[in-house]
Amino acid sequence: MQSKSQSAEGRFAYEGLDRVIHERARLSILTSLITNPRGVTFVDLKQLCSLTDGNLNRHLRVLEDAGMVATAREHDRNRPMTVCRITASGRKRYLEYLTTLEQVVRDAARAAVEPAPAMLVRDLNPSRA
Repeated sequence: MQSKSQSAEGRFAYEGLDRVIHERARLSILTSLITNPRGVTFVDLKQLCSLTDGNLNRHLRVLEDAGMVATAREHDRNRPMTVCRITASGRKRYLEYLTTLEQVVRDAARAAVEPAPAMLVRDLNPSRA
């Protein structure tokens, strides 16, 4: 049987907080794309996420390199446009990330309503001055 301290080891490590997603702009981009499965034009995505052309381009590149987003040049009434879509693997990673983020929120909410636990420091001997 594990002791309480052993079972709590790494309890708040939150390994599922994916560093690729955990940046504000990329989280915004992925949230915009997952809520629009048919895709979002570059111009609309820039507006939805309040990003500049350069920032959006840079973050899309990171997400594309990670296989989470795909971009394609399409035409609308003979006007070229870039359409961005979340990939199947990007959708999976994003949903896994949200599951971990939900756990963070539950843990924080529980701590806000529960009394503070006894001191977590163990086996300390008083210093001798």
